[in-house]
Amino acid sequence: MSQVRDLIALVKPRITLMVVATGSVGLYLAPQAPPPETKLGLLIGTTLLVGGANALNMYLERDIDGRAQRTKDRPLPAGRLAPGLALALSLSLGVLALLWLTLAVNFITAILGLIAYVAYTALYTPMKQLSAGALVVGAIPGAMPPLMGWTAATGQLDLAGLTLFSIMFLWQLPHFIAIAIFRNDDYQQAGFKTLVSELGTRTAKFQVILYLLLLCPVSLLLVPMGIGGRLYLWTALLAGLGFLLVGLQGLRASSGVRWARNLFKASLLYLMVVFGAMLAGHAMQGHETPSLFAVGQPAG
Repeated sequence: MSQVRDLIALVKPRITLMVVATGSVGLYLAPQAPPPETKLGLLIGTTLLVGGANALNMYLERDIDGRAQRTKDRPLPAGRLAPGLALALSLSLGVLALLWLTLAVNFITAILGLIAYVAYTALYTPMKQLSAGALVVGAIPGAMPPLMGWTAATGQLDLAGLTLFSIMFLWQLPHFIAIAIFRNDDYQQAGFKTLVSELGTRTAKFQVILYLLLLCPVSLLLVPMGIGGRLYLWTALLAGLGFLLVGLQGLRASSGVRWARNLFKASLLYLMVVFGAMLAGHAMQGHETPSLFAVGQPAG
């Protein structure tokens, strides 16, 4: 039974659940509701894909995890699971996920899933030990699920779906900079190169402000595309300004770990409120969303 728990831990179920939830947002916001089998196909495929990527990340970082206090008790560094088993599980889940997305959803969504899987495991994971630029690379797979949900429903890549991707992409940057500040000691023990360790906390704080200044107007681009309506407009505007205000507090000389934890909490609240307003506003509108600059063919 303990081995089953360790196998489940490899796929990081809480992170997987959050990623699947963001993918569901893109699925729900699409102009036409896809058939139930497509919805189920996306949820299953995304769960397999994210679980496989997480397990491969755990396999690749098993030695690194053993150096840090926070991660040394994970199944692989603690020696409770054989590395070969973790590798087999991760690759099996990844291949199965891509086949499933291709057959049960559509080719565009499967390609996006492949990009996310490769970016996370082959680029972001090793890059964390080499460059602070891993922050930006890692935000690409993290932003992919809402776009995958959109393409699963529409069968096309368009401006609305790419805007959902951009919102998630920009949101992750201050979110993970906050984590890098209050977990700086852990990350240094593990040998990770972060924006904080490489360029300093002050530079990291200014980058937080930059990303938050971009996030608010980008989030509002959905409104002229017919997504969310007035409820989303005002909620996204106020939430974006509130998030920015928390970020600006970091420019005080006295701000440090406590501010970073507050920024982290604010990021989670922002995402929950903005995505909630998207869904509620879309439900209140009750009409089709225009799809601009489409590439590909609509789902049948």
